[in-house]
Amino acid sequence: MEKVLELINEDLQKVEEKFENRLSSRVPLITKVAKHLVMGGGKRFRPSLLLLSARLCGYRGEDHISLAGVVEFIHTATLLHDDVIDNAEVRRGSASANTLWGNEASVLVGDFLFSRSFAMMVEVGDLKILQTLASATTALAEGETMELVKTADLSITEEENMELIINKTAILISAAARIGAILGKAPLEVEEALANYGLQVGIAFQLVDDCLDYIGERETLGKEIGSDLKEGKITLPLIHTLRQCTAYEKKEIQEVVLGDEFSYDGLRKVLSFIDRYKGIEYTFAKAQRCIDEGKKSLWTLPPSPEREALFEMADYVVKRKV
Repeated sequence: MEKVLELINEDLQKVEEKFENRLSSRVPLITKVAKHLVMGGGKRFRPSLLLLSARLCGYRGEDHISLAGVVEFIHTATLLHDDVIDNAEVRRGSASANTLWGNEASVLVGDFLFSRSFAMMVEVGDLKILQTLASATTALAEGETMELVKTADLSITEEENMELIINKTAILISAAARIGAILGKAPLEVEEALANYGLQVGIAFQLVDDCLDYIGERETLGKEIGSDLKEGKITLPLIHTLRQCTAYEKKEIQEVVLGDEFSYDGLRKVLSFIDRYKGIEYTFAKAQRCIDEGKKSLWTLPPSPEREALFEMADYVVKRKV
């Protein structure tokens, strides 16, 4: 990611300053909770993608700074709500907001971030960007609800899982890339190319996340391995395994997922089945195909440092450890 950061380092610094300014509230608790998560780390993947897309399309104004802040605020709001739903205790290697301040504060600060993000959009005043982000936030809510409905559902199909991933993760990443093109007044075919790049990279991003939850390192990830399984999230490595395994093995997996107590031994048993049926390899291969498809969308664009940086971002998605 070094090449990417070199190109947009100055803009990213401005985005961080925007965070600092726009997270302030006359209610001190809101400021404290919001800054805990927004300023507490994160890859800034979505803001970086928007900044690069805007540069690629020749945008030279300042609205990309505000809008990069908007997509990160929206993303952060969903994390706050997610942690409440999942009863998560850790986020980015630190105690989660709901652990420190309670579920009520986390939900309300998430609502504050959504409201603040829409206020910032209105200030920019571009109707097409408003429509893009309104559509994306609707899809995010639908994706989160789909995930809730499918909790501990061992019958979930790969197609249903893909729909969930698109709504829960990929749609906002796609919107970030599209917004860069809209700001730069790019032709529709360029806008669609960047939106598809973002969609495919976003799908791959979530697929890799789902793998890392099984095979990552606790210290690197900043959370316990197997937390998705503990929360009843049936992701592609396990979906593929369930499709391949015997009826007896499926029953053993079911006992782990639906059991009253989640244990390391249970996780280890599920991991052994995923390893036997190559669920991780299958999921990484699918992620790589998405990356290839996303990069292919940009081949029609003229060579530039920004295009190369977008290729680097895509490759980073499948190589990262966190």
